[in-house]
Amino acid sequence: MIAVDTNILARFYCDDPEDIEAKRQRPVARRLMVESASLFVPLTVVLEFERVMRGFYQASTEEFCQATEHLLGMAHVTVERWEAVADAINLHRRGLDFADALHWAGSSACSELVTFDDNGFVRRAKRLDLSPAVVLAE
Repeated sequence: MIAVDTNILARFYCDDPEDIEAKRQRPVARRLMVESASLFVPLTVVLEFERVMRGFYQASTEEFCQATEHLLGMAHVTVERWEAVADAINLHRRGLDFADALHWAGSSACSELVTFDDNGFVRRAKRLDLSPAVVLAE
């Protein structure tokens, strides 16, 4: 099994026809992603992949969710904590920031998730009636 970094996912899922380096790297990324016997994607790579898609490629929430669902569906790919990633995708579609959704999904065995709510996490989680609850640190 080999692990892949964020840039491999970005080259596989995001077309960047103006970038000469991307033109060279995309076929290599495709070969790795399609022809490797087994791949591992660390949870941190999934988190960074969302930031790259949103920040650099200006992809929509739906484009990121579809790419990640495709990744989760590849039989030879193991995504670390895939259940939490799948839950986070669902919550991201429903309005949570992906990182916040992933933090919440990873906290399912806890009584609550405490935050300083610098980006509306508490408000959005309350609207979605999440349990464990996301609460303000006091």
